[in-house]
Amino acid sequence: MEHHFGRYHPDMEAMHHGFQTQPCFICRMVEGDVWFPENIVYEDDRVLVFLDGYPRAYGYTLVAPKEHREQVIGDFTVDEYLDLQRLVYRVSEAVREEVGAERMYLYTFGSNQGNAHVHWHVVPLPPSVPYEEQQGAWASWSMGVLEIPQQEMASLAARIGWRI
Repeated sequence: MEHHFGRYHPDMEAMHHGFQTQPCFICRMVEGDVWFPENIVYEDDRVLVFLDGYPRAYGYTLVAPKEHREQVIGDFTVDEYLDLQRLVYRVSEAVREEVGAERMYLYTFGSNQGNAHVHWHVVPLPPSVPYEEQQGAWASWSMGVLEIPQQEMASLAARIGWRI
């Protein structure tokens, strides 16, 4: 499944300044301050799954617990962590199937100084990406962000959500 979208480079300095000075963006979403509610893929009482607003890949999805937790491992019991990973698995499979990914990458990024709320990046790698652009390079900001029309993002979120 091939998609051709333009790319742009967001203002990274402003983005990181916001992460360090603004209230947690995931907590704001949980409280209802959602810029693009149509990007929400799945939600229940414990988790929020949504398409990344700055997608480096088509189908780039984030999975976050609703409760503000900062340590990827230490802030969870083993059972809580494994429950989240079951959902990460379901989301990853839904994304893989929907976009025809050759491989799925799972990351947790963040910093205690900003962007601290734990979340998992579910990143599909489409077929035919050159080796040099795979792995960590595929989720980096260096290639810019896809310009996906909001209507297409909403449709993609709905299609992935249906598969979960």
